[in-house]
Amino acid sequence: MRTIGVFDSGVGGVSVLKEVIKEFPYDNIIYFGDSLHAPYGDREIEEIRALCLKVSDFLVYEKQVDAIVIACNTATGAAMNIMKDRYKIPVVGVVDNGVNEGIRATKNKNIGVIATPATIKMDIYLKEFNKLDKNLNIYQVKCPLFVGMIEKGWIDNEESNELIKNYLNNLPQNVDTLILGCTHYPLIEKYIKRYFSGTVVDPAKETAKSLKIIIGEGDRKEKSHIEFFVSGDSQKFKEVAQEFLGTTIDKVEKTIL
Repeated sequence: MRTIGVFDSGVGGVSVLKEVIKEFPYDNIIYFGDSLHAPYGDREIEEIRALCLKVSDFLVYEKQVDAIVIACNTATGAAMNIMKDRYKIPVVGVVDNGVNEGIRATKNKNIGVIATPATIKMDIYLKEFNKLDKNLNIYQVKCPLFVGMIEKGWIDNEESNELIKNYLNNLPQNVDTLILGCTHYPLIEKYIKRYFSGTVVDPAKETAKSLKIIIGEGDRKEKSHIEFFVSGDSQKFKEVAQEFLGTTIDKVEKTIL
């Protein structure tokens, strides 16, 4: 049976994990949340890259995964190309899949991207959009406080709703498509939709589908087994991840690399 590795800076990547589970019900999956170092989006690019390689080395050399899904936009921009060169297994990220879906969804070519400061600084979405269509208008908004609040367990209150509203107010009114440019953000998508009436794109679905195109379907002999590893607070991760996945997680192992 194959094993697929999925990693993120914390709990946000479970939005991608959820789609990977749907597409690969007969493969083992290992999830690593580097929550000790979250959020990646507030760190320098070289530091993010080094953290990504530590996690991916763990997945490849210790857990011997057959493919890696980088379930983090910031990590995708900082490390995907290096990881593809470093390992002899398929590596997929979330950015190009979000871009493709955004182009399909927009009706007026005005697309918004909300993301971490590091993702915006790297201009990874802008570069990817420009590769495919230079006639698009791309508006990027940094949302530095989202990840920390989600990692702690998002509370739907006046303060959090005001924060969403303030971030989205930085987008022009003619934006008809919004890319969730951080895998943590789908965990609060229903709150974001209170203040954005256009199409909201979660790259997770397309990312899982793109991996399936590359490695095909698993052997249908038995159901998959999922293991969870985190570098930070395992109990808080478990609480937030269970709520989003809608299922019980038996064990989350704390592992500092």
